[in-house]
Amino acid sequence: MVCLGNICRSPLAEGILKSKVDSTKVEVDSAGTGGWHAGELPDPRSIAVANKNGLDITYQRARKFSPYDFELYDHIYVMDNSNFRDVTQLAQSEEEKAKVQLILDEIFPGENVDVPDPYYGGENGFDSVYDMLEQACEQIAARL
Repeated sequence: MVCLGNICRSPLAEGILKSKVDSTKVEVDSAGTGGWHAGELPDPRSIAVANKNGLDITYQRARKFSPYDFELYDHIYVMDNSNFRDVTQLAQSEEEKAKVQLILDEIFPGENVDVPDPYYGGENGFDSVYDMLEQACEQIAARL
């Protein structure tokens, strides 16, 4: 799960998907295309919306996406088209590029819909993002 800073959207996606899969069979992680929040907790509003929905994401710490992630993970879900460009530019092969997908393609196939960045918005933005990611992660978990 990849977003810009790894403090809002991708930590929520990580927490949601982890709650839906068998952790002994599926590894879920998140990262940001930028590293300026590395080591930080998720945004307090992401933590709050996760808690409101029965999830604890306070164990997560932000990190920067690495080209090594292509070796570690079979699927790389990005939150928006900008993240898609940033991540695919790091790919060393077509096989690596093929691992990258917009997460909302799960519920809006082929429409190139971005998960809006709620960072500069209010609480409602985090609720809306949670709902979108919940739907997408439900599809991903069913397929995995």
